[in-house]
Amino acid sequence: MVQPKLIIHGGAGSSLKGGKDAVRKSLFKVVEEVYALLCSGASAKDAVVKGAQLLEDDPRFNAGTGSVLQSDGHIRMSASLMDGFAQQFSGVINVSRVQNPILLAEFLQSSPDRVLSDFGSAELLRELSVPVYDPLTEQRLKEWIDERNHNFSREMANVVAEPAGTGTIGVVALDSEGRICAGTSTGGKGFERIGRVSDSAMPAGNYASAKAGVSCTGIGEHIIDECLAPRIVIRVGDGLSLAEAMERSFTEAGNNNRDFGAIALDNSGTIGWGKTSEVLLAAYHTGSEMGDTLELPDGVITGCR
Repeated sequence: MVQPKLIIHGGAGSSLKGGKDAVRKSLFKVVEEVYALLCSGASAKDAVVKGAQLLEDDPRFNAGTGSVLQSDGHIRMSASLMDGFAQQFSGVINVSRVQNPILLAEFLQSSPDRVLSDFGSAELLRELSVPVYDPLTEQRLKEWIDERNHNFSREMANVVAEPAGTGTIGVVALDSEGRICAGTSTGGKGFERIGRVSDSAMPAGNYASAKAGVSCTGIGEHIIDECLAPRIVIRVGDGLSLAEAMERSFTEAGNNNRDFGAIALDNSGTIGWGKTSEVLLAAYHTGSEMGDTLELPDGVITGCR
């Protein structure tokens, strides 16, 4: 038997702008509930889906309820699930009118067609008779109206860690059988061109194997350019420690002026995180205690067992 481990994130960005205690409370609540599930014998996949669902339901974060609006005023969300034990990726791209995109990604794990775009996702919702749901919040609508008045001049990706809640969410879990799973969900970067696809719906931003799992957050295009999640996971599979794999990957990213963060686990139980952004909203459970990354200084690549 393996000691379960868990790490989650609620985004990365340029500043937290206060609200640190509130963010920590939101993250710790999820960590406590999901870690208890792992200790009861739940699989890594079930734990990741549950954790992502809880984070999607928290309007503080930019996923599910509280997702940001795109340039045309519509919400389009993306999510993916990577089961490292089965070595299977599934996801939905730019889905609308659903409460929990991660549940669609979970369903697609057993489908021969495991990644669906907007039209396919909408058809899947009808097939599953999932109730129509509006994830819009007053805060998100206000942000969109304010930016429309300024001709969408603000870069949403630069404020993903603000307490108003514009952060991609992610969960990586190691269960008692030694299985690893990673899940990531997002409402996008906000005010983007219609049809833009997030890294959260790609292995670039969400990847796992039998050796390690990674969920990314930050500027999606930067994550895609670095192919960050599989880069870290493959390096662990090739023999580097998780700390070495993250250090090397984030050093390379820093040299390329990237802006993002990532959380990770390996099959030995090592918990890791890294960032080139100023803030990473992550929390974890080591098996004996909870912790978070909210006050890490800039540029720190670190982790714990």
